[in-house]
Amino acid sequence: MRIKDIAREAGVSTATVSHVINNTKYVSDETRAKVQRAIDEFNYHPNAHAQMLALGRSNMIGLLVSDISNPFFPEIIKSIEAAVFSAGYNLILLNTNYEPERALDYVRRLLQMKVAGIILMIAEFDSSLIDEFKNKKTSVVFHDLGVVGERMSNIILDYAIGIDEAVRHLVSLGHSKIVHIAGSHEIYSAGVRQQAFVDAMKKYFPDEPELKIYEGDFRFEGGRHAAHQILSEPELPTAIVVANDLMALGAMQEFKAAGLRIPQDISIVGFDDISFASLSEPALTTVCSPRVEIGRRAFEALALTMEKPRQQGLEIRIPTYLVERRSTAPPRPAKNKRPA
Repeated sequence: MRIKDIAREAGVSTATVSHVINNTKYVSDETRAKVQRAIDEFNYHPNAHAQMLALGRSNMIGLLVSDISNPFFPEIIKSIEAAVFSAGYNLILLNTNYEPERALDYVRRLLQMKVAGIILMIAEFDSSLIDEFKNKKTSVVFHDLGVVGERMSNIILDYAIGIDEAVRHLVSLGHSKIVHIAGSHEIYSAGVRQQAFVDAMKKYFPDEPELKIYEGDFRFEGGRHAAHQILSEPELPTAIVVANDLMALGAMQEFKAAGLRIPQDISIVGFDDISFASLSEPALTTVCSPRVEIGRRAFEALALTMEKPRQQGLEIRIPTYLVERRSTAPPRPAKNKRPA
């Protein structure tokens, strides 16, 4: 079955059928309905290559994530995929493994494929990406890292709100010896979270001379390694704010292996509220990143600039908030030494 067969059946021109399929020109509701009936009756599937030639782009959306094994990403992916499918597009999912060179290579491949748009849910960034998008006139949505302009939008997660809530929560319980396990210094969002922690601590403890910060890598083992460093200190903190839940869970495992009880001996707060956070023992107090909303808003912003190419992109700020569970409690000063 070819497009001219659909046109003959519907009694219209092949150009009209093309406009209905690709939504490239106004077609009356009556004519559109006739074409759609013919398409449905003969189970016609448009040729993807022909569609790309007609539109100058494919119906594919590219989605890049930093680490597909990180439980932070599946909800975002699922939310974006649902929106993409509902809008009649297809999704290409790519994993960058936190490597800027791989991210740049993937973006170039997607641009060669003439994708309709690209969503970058990645923590690594090469500034040359912006020039790539401007030159190819491709719609894009960044996460935290990008700029807003023609065809370009940026989803910003407000880390500071949730981290301030986390520190305030610990202070309200009586904690003052609070440290931070950060993400890699090479990752932009790790620096934002770390600065949010520093700002919150200065707010509640303005005379604190020095803050202790340990570097992880946003992975489970990175949390264990940072916890091992903390355990080697002569005096332990009473509470820890961790840059993401995976590291928080890794730190909890290391502390338990050393004989510490959570939260009796040390309180822990994570960040992200991944599904495992509520299933850990004890259930992890954490700052929630509303990932379903992140995914939904990301595609909404992308669709806006795909449908209206000269439309200025959006900057969308999404707040975070604390979810209190059982990994935090008032400190017990006599119990905050490393067990012999």
